[in-house]
Amino acid sequence: MREDKIGGFNERLASQAEARKALLEKFKPKPTVQAEVFETSAARKARELEEVRAKRIADKEAATAKAAADAEAARLKAESDEAARREALANNEEAQLEMKRQDRKDRKAQAKSEARAKREAKSAQRRG
Repeated sequence: MREDKIGGFNERLASQAEARKALLEKFKPKPTVQAEVFETSAARKARELEEVRAKRIADKEAATAKAAADAEAARLKAESDEAARREALANNEEAQLEMKRQDRKDRKAQAKSEARAKREAKSAQRRG
């Protein structure tokens, strides 16, 4: 009766053999799973390099386009500001009068300098 509870010699040998088989089963080579698309590290590195280059080119083109758009916007704003300034100047009577006075002063100053030059030339002719 005691043998039934503990198990006999043959039973121990059988369980020992099963354990050995399980242990050896771990060391047997298993079929490997092949990747559908195998990529070497050199190919992966080249692909990543191309991706980085493409991204940099795209960023550079975007920056160039943005700079051109900003320059165009600045030019249009400057033109509109200049047009607004001219219109405000045309509508301002005081500014118009000041411009006329300045023109008259400029003409008088030019005439005065021409007369002085003529007098000096005449004087130099008499002396020399």
